[in-house]
Parts: sequence; structure tokens; C-alpha cells
Amino acid sequence: MLRGKGCSWRRCRFCDYHLDSLADEKANFKLNEKQLCKVTGIHKKLEVINSGSFVDLDEDTLSFIEQVCLDKQIHQVHFECHWRHRDAVSDFRKRFAALGIELKIKIGVETFDKLFRESYLDKGIDTDSPEEIASYFDEVCLLQGIPGQTAESMDFDIQTGLSYFERVCVNIMQENLRPVKPDPRVIASFSEKLYPKYIENSRVDILMENTAFGVGGVIEHAE
Repeated sequence: MLRGKGCSWRRCRFCDYHLDSLADEKANFKLNEKQLCKVTGIHKKLEVINSGSFVDLDEDTLSFIEQVCLDKQIHQVHFECHWRHRDAVSDFRKRFAALGIELKIKIGVETFDKLFRESYLDKGIDTDSPEEIASYFDEVCLLQGIPGQTAESMDFDIQTGLSYFERVCVNIMQENLRPVKPDPRVIASFSEKLYPKYIENSRVDILMENTAFGVGGVIEHAE
């Protein structure tokens, strides 16, 4: 879990992750370097998570990620990126490929229902085409367990994700400081009807808690 300057969109009505950020690039690199030194490379793959897009990381951190991959013989790196930075993805793929490192880029789409996504969630994705999104990104995150969703609509999103992307990560909504709150009835419907259907699917990750990957936690602010 690394820290960057923070998501540049910052308008999603369900997400306060951008609060985990700092404009001081030197301080960010100091923290990130310490975390990256813990990488063992045992799986020859690395997933880099920061509360924003990977392009929000400082150049020293990006260069250190490259060096860690070379030192640990890591051949594949997973990053996450917002739609607004899609045109930067190609150059980063080329940059890492020159070192023999394949990038897998994940995007948080949350739902493929554009009207719901943009009018309610304010996600900032100006296309309703899963195929267009998949032309830039390899993997997709979905947000489920929120008001207005049904088992059918959530299943449709998962099936659409599986049709166009290599992997699907389902994030069950957790309450935070933003206006959109989890709906217990929708979560119960997911747990009953969709969790059993997809939990054994090797291409689907289900995070019932947002710390299920072993990273993250409550942001503490100094007084």
C-alpha cells in the first residue's frame, strides 16, 4: 500500500480514499520506499495499491518499483487507474515492457449502467461501452451493495465484466465519509444469491470488507 498525491478526480460520491494522500513527493517516496523494500518477489508478480491512480505516484517511487521488479525478478505488475488517465496507460506499458515487465491495469467502473454510475455515483467515465473501456484496461472493479441495486443488476455487471475483462473484483460497499452508504438489504441479496455463484470462480475476487486483500484501514488525521 503506497501513497501518492491523491486521486485527481475526487468527485465520486462513494469514495474518500483520496484523503490518503500528500502533496510532498519526498515524504511520499520515503514512505513508499520503506514498503517496497518488504517485497519478496516470491510469486514473481506485484500488485501496487495506492489511494488513487498509479500515475499519481511520484517518479522516484515509479523508478523504485521498476528496480524492485528487476532485483526480485518480478515479471508482472498490477496497477489501478482512473478512466481520465487512460491515454497515459500505453506509454507506461511500453516503459515497463522495455524492462521485461508486463503491466496489468485495473479500473474501477463500479457498474456498467452509465446513467446510474454517473448520475448517482459521479464516477467520471464518459462512455457506456464496456468494449471501449476494455481497450485500455485489463481488469475491472465493481461496487456492489448500494441503494438501487438488485441481484439481477449486480449479476449483469459481473457477467459483463467477465465478458470483457481478464478479472473482476467485486467490492462490497463499506460506510465512509461520503454520501453513498451501504444498503444492508442489497448486501444480503448479494450474499444469498451471488456470493455462492462466484466465490469459486478463479477470475472473480470478492471483497466483503475493503481490507480483505490485507491492506488498508482507518485513516488517522493528526489534530
